[in-house]
Amino acid sequence: LFVLILQHWDVFKYVTEVFILVPALLGLKGNLEMTLASRLSTAANIGQMDTPKELWRMITGNMALIQVQATVVGFLASIAAVIFGWIPDGHFSIDHAVLLCASSVATAFIASLVLGMIMIGVIIGSRKMGINPDNVATPIAASLGDLITLALLSGISWGLYKELESKAYVNPLVCAFFIALLPIWVIIAKKNAATREVLYSGWEPVIIAMAISSVGGLILDRTVSDPNFAGMAVFTPVINGVGGNLVAVQASRISTYLHMSGMPGESSETAPRKCPSPCSTFFSSDVNSRSARVLFLLVVPGHLVFLYTISSMQGGHTTLTLIFIVFYMTAALLQVLILLYIADWMVHWMWGRDLDPDNFSIPYLTALGDLIGTGLLALSFHVLWLIGDRDSDVGD
Repeated sequence: LFVLILQHWDVFKYVTEVFILVPALLGLKGNLEMTLASRLSTAANIGQMDTPKELWRMITGNMALIQVQATVVGFLASIAAVIFGWIPDGHFSIDHAVLLCASSVATAFIASLVLGMIMIGVIIGSRKMGINPDNVATPIAASLGDLITLALLSGISWGLYKELESKAYVNPLVCAFFIALLPIWVIIAKKNAATREVLYSGWEPVIIAMAISSVGGLILDRTVSDPNFAGMAVFTPVINGVGGNLVAVQASRISTYLHMSGMPGESSETAPRKCPSPCSTFFSSDVNSRSARVLFLLVVPGHLVFLYTISSMQGGHTTLTLIFIVFYMTAALLQVLILLYIADWMVHWMWGRDLDPDNFSIPYLTALGDLIGTGLLALSFHVLWLIGDRDSDVGD
């Protein structure tokens, strides 16, 4: 619903590339915060955060690491937004490009700082209350990440847009300030053995996920303007958010389970390299199979709550008919089914190849969730339009 409101802000009307930043930054925050939550949950569960010294070491190293990742990937996301916005329109504005850079980097940095502190508090609190952080931290990271990031992006970009005419130097100064802080975070992260490896090897998944999300942003920018797909502006974040939350919980649980049996790369009967069968993923007596069944069963009640909320707030410009709900639920169930199966294979595959799934799997899985969810939702809208379920108020 927030996205529909933002369409009418001046900065979103005159600097339309900001729309391309929305999925990229939302995906980035989800990826960074969920991988942080997964890393710290695993560390807490295997006893690496039991003493104050270990706890402080994990907190400082991981906070510095996500500040580095957020600043760099936020900068790259702004470049992608400029390119994706410039190529179709054939129009390039240096002022708008600097505005996008400053907005993206500042949003990524501040959101990382706020969300990182919240995640640390949630994980420490969960451990003290005897709750498994894997079941709590990653969903909170994903949901709060979207809300806080979108609020920061809209507020910062609006404020910088207002300064564009009278104080043009503000935008490049903001951009330069956050980039200048990078060496400090790099030094802190390098000194910590727990984050040093991720600082060097953890870039590929978040950058690839950012690129996929940027393409998703371009698709969002195009579909919102198509009357046949206007309702997707509200439903896309919902289907992608639910799918991403559920698969992140499963990936984090499987990773913690594997960490309890040894280190990545060690041969273990619990980490097969071959592709699992759907039966072993969903219908075996294994603890991870049981959690997959529970998470899959949460899809319908979770989405029904969101659909009721959207309907009661009169959002989406799409009448919630029975046939629409059937198509929507089918797309949501299929998305989560595919993601849970891929998670079972991917986490074990990465483990067998000496890659820590906590750092590598979640960005790929959430990016795939966005791609699959958006694709299935677009297909559902298109089929509904073809069979004659066309709302007269779509796009109003």
